[in-house]
Amino acid sequence: MSRRSSRTASAPGAVRPTVTVCRGCCCGSAKIPGVDHAAQLRELRAALADKATVRVTDCLDVCEQANVVVVQPSAEGRRAGGRPVWLGLVNDPDATADIAAWVDAGGPGKADPPEVLDLYTFSPSRRVRAELGDG
Repeated sequence: MSRRSSRTASAPGAVRPTVTVCRGCCCGSAKIPGVDHAAQLRELRAALADKATVRVTDCLDVCEQANVVVVQPSAEGRRAGGRPVWLGLVNDPDATADIAAWVDAGGPGKADPPEVLDLYTFSPSRRVRAELGDG
């Protein structure tokens, strides 16, 4: 049985991209030392206040990628071919800034992510994606 609580997926017709920040079992905890998790969340919320919905979720059950951020496209981005992008091991403030800049530019389907984010991209299981509403 998963450790996650139920989550609400972003609306399929969401006007803005959605940035989901995992803050469950390992993510956002002392298990990932040297990261100011609260500052990371504040930075994303401040940078994207008018551009995206930033939400926190319980454990996404991808603990091997701890400190996970999922960027979901807006409805327009989805129509343009954008799909959710899962980023793991987002432990560097520069990566957080790169995510914010990409989403500010439109996010999946509307803007290409900075190439450095390829280092953080991973694909979770279909079960995990489905539980977030991406699958």
